[in-house]
Amino acid sequence: MRMILRMRSNLSDTEKNFREGIISGIPIALGYLAVSFAFGIQAVKAGLSVFQATLISLSNVTSAGQFAGISVIAAAGSYLEMAGVQLVINLRYMLMSAALSQKIEPGLPTYKRLGIAFGVTDEIFGVSITRPGMLAPAFSAGVILISVSGWVFGTFLGAFSGEILPARLISALGVALYGMFIAIVVPPSREDKNIAIAALLAVAASTVFTYAPVLKDISSGTRIIIVTVMVSVIAALLFPAADRPEEKVLKEKGAEND
Repeated sequence: MRMILRMRSNLSDTEKNFREGIISGIPIALGYLAVSFAFGIQAVKAGLSVFQATLISLSNVTSAGQFAGISVIAAAGSYLEMAGVQLVINLRYMLMSAALSQKIEPGLPTYKRLGIAFGVTDEIFGVSITRPGMLAPAFSAGVILISVSGWVFGTFLGAFSGEILPARLISALGVALYGMFIAIVVPPSREDKNIAIAALLAVAASTVFTYAPVLKDISSGTRIIIVTVMVSVIAALLFPAADRPEEKVLKEKGAEND
């Protein structure tokens, strides 16, 4: 009898965590709909089918990486360029995964860890890392399920619309891509001048690589890699991040142990 009550209690906790994950993921899914709609349009313009565009979103779930990948495909870039672009752009997910691993129970099965890792995006990471206590797999499942569904469904709608809507309207809707990047860069740039300077450096470097006599002959995929790495290194040297309070505490404890 006690075992049955315990099983019911565990099931109730799982359902509760899953429901909370769904609720937390609804705003993310709504935001993903708009961005992935623009991606679907761009994918069709690059020559992909509705199925191919939808499959990319389902298997990747990375906005910046997918948009950059579409640019490489449209420019007939090589596999090496594609791999380099994705490595540079998505490298941050390794750090996010490392941080999330500290909130996961040590005995959690590998297949559940892989499921959580699949859904590591900027927004899902933000919701997961700020959740008090250990990260329940059911909560992650709820967030990932609703968020990825919004991302994939938005891609399908955008790609399908790109095949049936007039070319002029598709071109107009493509402006949403630029609006997305402006919405990402401008707000933090207004609060932090270092981000604003880094963004301006990226614009300047991209302009040079686009119009300079020799540099303009470099493929777009390679240009993205060079500009991204170059600006990141310059920004890191000019604006090194100060130690966070918790990092200082860890360093002090380490020094005491030594």
